[in-house]
Amino acid sequence: MENKQITEEAALIELKADELVALLQKGVIDKTKSRAIQERIYHALDKESIPQSIEAFKGLDTVDDRLELLNEFEFLLSNHQLDSKTTKSYLSQERLKKAVIIIIGVIMITLGMAMIIMPAPPYFEMFTIFYFNPNDGVTLMDLIALLIVFTGVYLFLSAVLKKQAA
Repeated sequence: MENKQITEEAALIELKADELVALLQKGVIDKTKSRAIQERIYHALDKESIPQSIEAFKGLDTVDDRLELLNEFEFLLSNHQLDSKTTKSYLSQERLKKAVIIIIGVIMITLGMAMIIMPAPPYFEMFTIFYFNPNDGVTLMDLIALLIVFTGVYLFLSAVLKKQAA
């Protein structure tokens, strides 16, 4: 019973689609009205969420040919309706992610420098790798602090510098 109803509804949809195509081919309406109808149909068919519609545009980075890039971009724009509210929320999320990475990078740089500059208690000092004099040298703790500093610098620079196209 239910399968029969589904097939009848599918046949009705195809019939209505054929009627719509026939009317559009006759040139009954102008281009702006046809674009509005097209958007309504896309909204009815497109059940994807907003982040997925934005994710579809990230695949454009791999295209080498400019004409192919333009064609794919046109196709994506026609299939995924983006408005200023969608793009503003996406951009604010990206800026927030970048700001958090910058803050974490600065904190790691500060923590690493503090570990190098401030004296540590003798039981916390680890093995001395290179001696400057009998009482001082580069310890394993200093190397770990340098690793933390370099990680912070990497995070900071990766968030600040623009991603270059491959």
